[in-house]
Amino acid sequence: MKSVTSLIFKTYNAASDLRACSDAQIKKALKELADVIENNSNSIIRANKKDLIKMDPADPRTDRLLLNEKRIKSIAASIRQISKLPNPSGKTLEKKKLYNGLLLEKVTVPLGVVGAIYESRPNVTFDISALCLRSMNGCVLKGSSEADNTNRYAIRIIKETLRKNNINPDCVTLLPPQRETVQDLFTATKYVDVLIPRGSESLIQFVRKNSLVPVIETGAGVCHVYVEKSAAVEKAVNIVTNAKVSRPSVCNALDTVIIDRAVAKTILQKIAVQFLPYQVEIFADADSYKILKGYPFLQKAAPADFGREFLSLKCAVKLVDNIDQALDHIRKYSTKHTEAIVTENKKTGERFLQEVDAAAVYLNASTRFTDGEEFGLGAEIGISTQKLHARGPFALEKLVTEKFIIKGNGQIR
Repeated sequence: MKSVTSLIFKTYNAASDLRACSDAQIKKALKELADVIENNSNSIIRANKKDLIKMDPADPRTDRLLLNEKRIKSIAASIRQISKLPNPSGKTLEKKKLYNGLLLEKVTVPLGVVGAIYESRPNVTFDISALCLRSMNGCVLKGSSEADNTNRYAIRIIKETLRKNNINPDCVTLLPPQRETVQDLFTATKYVDVLIPRGSESLIQFVRKNSLVPVIETGAGVCHVYVEKSAAVEKAVNIVTNAKVSRPSVCNALDTVIIDRAVAKTILQKIAVQFLPYQVEIFADADSYKILKGYPFLQKAAPADFGREFLSLKCAVKLVDNIDQALDHIRKYSTKHTEAIVTENKKTGERFLQEVDAAAVYLNASTRFTDGEEFGLGAEIGISTQKLHARGPFALEKLVTEKFIIKGNGQIR
């Protein structure tokens, strides 16, 4: 295993070379990378199959690990979109002349070197590399052993493309998959400017507690949909179904349905019909269990099932009397990722939007839209659930910080 510190140091130096590249040079490299990814689709899939064969098909991480032709085309399209976005660094935010004649400018600059730790998802390797290249940041990536074959092939074609475009390939580095390597990353305070964990709640908390490098969280998503008593029935059923089954293994998928008792019987019976073909397992509280009795994939909810990120075809159901109880439940169990209400009462909807503390809050729409590309921001590193520096989709625009530039003519204080 190569010295992790030496790999990080190479990236630190290469980041300076990257900042010297022209905007046109980086855009060209990203466009070529998108073509290379599509042209090497079969090879990427072969590498991915070596990882998939080691996974239990029932493991929810299998879906996140899988790369097929459709997903590879989506990755390439995302990188093309990133290449078209404006470089977020080098923008003048403020310019003024001070009382003493000093000319002061505040400009955006790259963060420097971005570290990322993530699980299972090899698409993240492409996404973070492209985002960091476009924003002129070096990146150090620590993927999981489950996706190691795919990640190594991805980095190989990224580096080859950079080399062909006269960009220092060391500005993108994949660390060895062994868990021990994270300790060197956690202490690389001289060379890594921010560290972003993306994955399970346990991974995120582990990084928070152990890293000396500043951490920007992309938190776990315990997402709720509250169906209020005035909700249009079909609209509510469609939103809940989409939020749960369209892609259950991702962080913006539904985990708990909260329903007003006044409409619970009608709504739940229709949801059960929609869930049945997908064999969605429902963990129901006492009252909703009575309504759903006879549904073949029904369990009585335990306290731990509320506030649980299922990442699979499972969800919890909680009945409430009113919006006050719904808001109390969300305050208790939310991870401040994504929350939604379905209602035809404008006043109630506005209250929910104002009072719920989350990175994304929806009125009459599926939670599944919380995504950088869906928001028109391009690919994202993850969904940040914290409030410092970035919140919501951590996309290209947030991969910068600020610098003051002051020009004088001999002034002294």
